Amino acid sequence: MALKVVISGRSMAPLNLLREAGFDVVEGEADTTEELIEITKDADGALIGIWPLHDREVLEACPKLKVVSRMGVGVDSIDLGAATELGILACNTPGANTTEVADHAMSMLLAQTRLLAQTGQFTKAGGWSDNPAKMNEYRREVRRIAGNTMGIIGLGNIGRAFATRIKGFGPEQIIAYDPYVPQTVGDLYGVRMVDLDTLLTQSDFITIHTPATDETHHLINADSLAKMKSTAILINCARGPIVDPVALHAALRDGEIESAGIDVTEFEPVDAEDPLLSLDNLLITPHLAGWSPTFIDQSGRRQAENVIRVLTGEKPHGLANPEVIKTIAVMRATDPGRWEGVPDFSTAITV
Repeated sequence: MALKVVISGRSMAPLNLLREAGFDVVEGEADTTEELIEITKDADGALIGIWPLHDREVLEACPKLKVVSRMGVGVDSIDLGAATELGILACNTPGANTTEVADHAMSMLLAQTRLLAQTGQFTKAGGWSDNPAKMNEYRREVRRIAGNTMGIIGLGNIGRAFATRIKGFGPEQIIAYDPYVPQTVGDLYGVRMVDLDTLLTQSDFITIHTPATDETHHLINADSLAKMKSTAILINCARGPIVDPVALHAALRDGEIESAGIDVTEFEPVDAEDPLLSLDNLLITPHLAGWSPTFIDQSGRRQAENVIRVLTGEKPHGLANPEVIKTIAVMRATDPGRWEGVPDFSTAITV
């Protein structure tokens, strides 16, 4: 009997790859945990999106499931602890949209320093000729990046790509906070590694490129924002829950920081009545940073290839829970369970 692969969320994966590999491919819609379990309970692999969540309840109800693969770099819709405990690989497609996100963050920073949205609307409304006083005000408010301090929170692939972009604009220094990255890596990108408080207090501009984890949940909160310069500009193209939206609204409303550009919100899509949308000093885009036709093609293909590779004994493109390799090794040595009859790929992965 062919192995079964379920598409349970938004996916751009070319399904012909899975079918050509000999899998039984099933596409299903699920809005609730019960519906997700129903379509996934006998699956060997799953291609998923941001929603619905593959939490412990779902994973425990799928005794044959071996691999869950998601587009992009995020895996926050998968309970990594439960997946590791149960012997299920949580895969992603790292690097597929590094360029897009770094470009978007750079664009947001430029838009904020050069007041592109405000002055563009002003000009279209006839203000250039009709409101010289406001024109002079804008001339005093636009800023340069050169000579200022750029702070990067999270120096992974995207943070490093941003560092290479910002360097050409001549900042006085680039500093970064990432407890998992040593200074030797920072040296390769012209970045000085610092603690979070130093970054918050010294940076003129701050961009966030860290994953959403328990450790980073509301990393930027009322206390964090209070430590920033009143002229600071904050950019978030990572994950919404990293920034406390209530605290961000208050800081922007009260002039605690100058402005912000965000591509993500804690709850998506953002509600049309969300107070953040009323702020003139907030630039917001609809979780668009990682997208492009190139990303859709590459990430979708890699998402499908993750499942194909794992179920045929090869190394996936990205593995978010490498500790699972040890769990599977123990299972194979005792009771293979869900891994019965599937080739051993673990020798291809370094834990």
